[in-house]
This record gives sequence, structure tokens and C-alpha cells, in this order.
Amino acid sequence: MAKNVAPTRSNLLRLIDELKFASLGHELLDQKRSILVVELLTLVDQAVEYQARVDKSLAKASLSMQHTVMEMGRLRVANLFGAVTISSSIEISERKVMGVRLPRVETTFVAKGPYFSPEGTTLSIEETLRNYQEALELMGQLAELKVSIMRLVREVKKTIRKVNALQKIVIPDLEETLSYTRGRIEEAERESFMLLKQVKDRLERQRESAEQESS
Repeated sequence: MAKNVAPTRSNLLRLIDELKFASLGHELLDQKRSILVVELLTLVDQAVEYQARVDKSLAKASLSMQHTVMEMGRLRVANLFGAVTISSSIEISERKVMGVRLPRVETTFVAKGPYFSPEGTTLSIEETLRNYQEALELMGQLAELKVSIMRLVREVKKTIRKVNALQKIVIPDLEETLSYTRGRIEEAERESFMLLKQVKDRLERQRESAEQESS
């Protein structure tokens, strides 16, 4: 790039401004990368925790269902659960971290019980319902974390590419071009100074020669 820039004062000032802008951009992007990585690691830790909670909750709900089936029979349990009227809704909002949109998932359940007569049922069937409801809530939160992690990973990769491009290509190229331009300008100024000095010396000699002739 250096040889493509004319060594003028205006280009020198422009290059200085571009270098300052690129350095500032690199600094801000590097800060963004650090913040995103911290947020990413935090969410990864949370996702690991929630995955364990989901696995545990599903295992608990499955075990509860097995106990309920053993106590009441598969057909009876199927009929009772067929009468369950629980409506669910998933509300998705968002939050932003350094311009990255991350989802918020909130799962709510509205029960319209009683679903069935308590006669001929056991407490385990209510417990099974609660266990599966808790598992679904945790799965919604886990989905929120996993989507957030994927978006952050994508943004971190993009930011790292920009930081590397500025650090390894753009800034060094600008520094090289700036150094080349400054050197050419200084060289031209030295040549101009020498030329002016030569002209001055010649004029001085001519003046002295003219004074000698007149005397």
C-alpha cells in the first residue's frame, strides 16, 4: 500500500487519522471480545448446571411415572392423564450484551383442575404432574442458555476475526505506509532545503561579485 500513496502533507495527516481510528477500533473490539468471552463462559457454566438439573428432573419424573403406573395400572393412568387440562405458554423476550441479542425464555402453566375425581387415585399421580412440569420449566431455561451460547460463540468468532485483521493487517499496513510517507516528505524537505541553500549561496556570490565589480 505504501507505494500507492502520494507523499503529501494532506495524505500524511489522513494516514495519521486512519491509524488513530484503527487503533481505537482495535481497542474497543478487543474489549468487546473480552466481555463476550466472560459472558460466554458464565453461560456455559450455567448450561452445564441446568443440563444436570434437567437430567435429574426428567429421571425423577420418569421414576414417579413408573411408580404411578405400578400403583394404578397403565390404562388407568393413561385415562387420568388424558383428562389433564394444563395450558402452557412460552414467552420469549431478549436482552443485549454488547449488541448481541440473547433470548429470555419464560414458561408458564395454567391449570384448570381438578382434572379427575380423587377417588381411586393416589398422591403419586399429582407428584408426577408436578415433576414433569418442573422438568419442562427447566428445559425452557436450558434452551435459553443454549441459544444464547450459540449466538455468543458466533459473535466472539466474528469479533476475533476483526481484531486479528486490525492487529495483523490493517494497523501494520497503515504504520508502514505512514512511515514511508513521512520519510518521503522529510527527504523532499531536505532536498528542498539544500536547493534553497544552493540558490542562496549562488545569490550571495553574485551579490559579492557585483559589489566587487562596482568598487
